[in-house]
Amino acid sequence: MVSINLRSHVRFWAPLLTLTACMALWAPVAHAQEWPQKPVKVIVPFPPGGGTDTVARPLAAKLTQMTGHQFVLDNRGGAGGTIGALAAAKSAPDGYTVLLAPVHVAVAVSAYKNLQYDLEKDLVPVTTVAIFPDVLVAAMRVPAKNLNELISFAKANDGKINCGSAGNGTTRHLSCEMFNAAAGIKATHVPYKGTGPATTALLGGEVDYIFEALGSAAGHIRNGKLKPIAVTSAKRSPAFPDVPTAMESGLPGFEVTSWYGLWVPKGTATDVVRRLHALINKAFEDPEMRDLWARLGAEQGGIAPEKFGDFVSREVQKWGKVVREAKITVE
Repeated sequence: MVSINLRSHVRFWAPLLTLTACMALWAPVAHAQEWPQKPVKVIVPFPPGGGTDTVARPLAAKLTQMTGHQFVLDNRGGAGGTIGALAAAKSAPDGYTVLLAPVHVAVAVSAYKNLQYDLEKDLVPVTTVAIFPDVLVAAMRVPAKNLNELISFAKANDGKINCGSAGNGTTRHLSCEMFNAAAGIKATHVPYKGTGPATTALLGGEVDYIFEALGSAAGHIRNGKLKPIAVTSAKRSPAFPDVPTAMESGLPGFEVTSWYGLWVPKGTATDVVRRLHALINKAFEDPEMRDLWARLGAEQGGIAPEKFGDFVSREVQKWGKVVREAKITVE
């Protein structure tokens, strides 16, 4: 018969059981500290050269520098950002696919009839990246230096002018429709596959004006290649203090801003979300990053994932109202 000293047995195993329990508690923290261990794909749902790239490229470069692992941009343009958003939503939730997208994805919820993903169910909000005032910019050939002159030019050429946009159902499209209605003018909407192609068209004189995030238009404005007519924020931008707002130029209540945020596929580990959020805030501690955002006229991001989720929900509701009132539907 074998005799077991229970007290000795407990004394032997207790430390090991305690260590095992501690390791289980530490596992999520260790996971967050270890991520990433390989390149991270950052899906940008618009072609290269647009407003999203303006913030995505420097941010990806900074995250690469901070972690020692590449954050690689994957530009997937088309359908108002929904193609790239769908690709992100269907990606493996392993922490190695990130969606960096603008406000357009919140508009698409109402504007597109047959979305194959649910923004608020299939993607997990991480944080904001940047918030920009939008700016109404005109081609250099347009004989207008301010909003009143642009409106007068449009009325004198009733139905003959064009407003370009980043695509059907995007905020740029809605801004065109809102402006035309508020100013009492008629203009043909010309959709492109992103802000980059729309800006190229404006530079080439294919369209008369577009609405664009101030960050992506800033270089062309400073180089004298585009005319800044008005910013669409509540206040003038510190980056371009001489450019008046649309409201002070005679369109009361006309306010549109652009924001960019990060999402990951549903099912991505919570500790990875927290780690990515922390990295974004750490990136904005760099004076060079803060200076770059200031020169672009942007407010830096970094709000908590829960707050970003609430913000996105409010944006979906806000733009849904605009879509319904403008009677815009995109197949």
